[in-house]
Amino acid sequence: MRYDRPRFLDQGEAALTVEFGDAVDADINARVLALDAAFRRETPPGVTETTPTYRSLLVHYEPLEISRAALIEWIDAVIASEAKQSRSDAAPPDCFVADAHRSDGGGWIIPCCYDPALAEDIAEAAKLLGLSAPALAATHAGADYRAYMYGFAPGWCYLGGLPESLAIPRRLAPRGPTPEGAVLIGGGLSLVATHPMPTGWYVVGRTPERLFSLTRDPPFLISPGDALRFEPIDAATFTTLDARAAQGETVARRESPA
Repeated sequence: MRYDRPRFLDQGEAALTVEFGDAVDADINARVLALDAAFRRETPPGVTETTPTYRSLLVHYEPLEISRAALIEWIDAVIASEAKQSRSDAAPPDCFVADAHRSDGGGWIIPCCYDPALAEDIAEAAKLLGLSAPALAATHAGADYRAYMYGFAPGWCYLGGLPESLAIPRRLAPRGPTPEGAVLIGGGLSLVATHPMPTGWYVVGRTPERLFSLTRDPPFLISPGDALRFEPIDAATFTTLDARAAQGETVARRESPA
């Protein structure tokens, strides 16, 4: 559900959540990213940081420099201005979107190995879903995804667009640490992990690409709002690409717009 007007929720005395809806939805996420982009274009005095999520933007501010009421007034004015501009451009009403964060039409192609030797949980997940492991891999690789946000740990990229046939509940208890570059499913979503961490998700693939690297500027390869899909590779190709990625090469690629 998308809210006609965002909800403003206090997070302590120095942070405000601007909530645009209650679902994992591309239009809701686009509104979040649009507001985040507006803050970065012209940061009001007193605002120190913004953090986008699936459906809301967390705004950190200094109450001695900007009041809660003034901050909300600024946000409302930005949304109204963007909506007015969208209508004048013949876009649908209330179309508050983040063009700067949307894919250029091509998106990213991320290599992913679904070999059980690297996809540690693919057999278990496939059994729970009533599929074969190859069918799970083909379904996962055949979908179009949207990067919604980074969270939980540095570089963990959360993706929408997982086919309903792969919607598996998360584990009741966490599994051991995931491998670097693990591609996971759980709770109706997919995810690309970076650093080894315990998780309730299922590892169904592994990418040699480093979505997060402190040697890259910016360190995040993919931006929230970008489109991506996974390209199946075998274990030998994974080993080759992993060695290249370890040397700093980007092994994912941009797909040319249609």
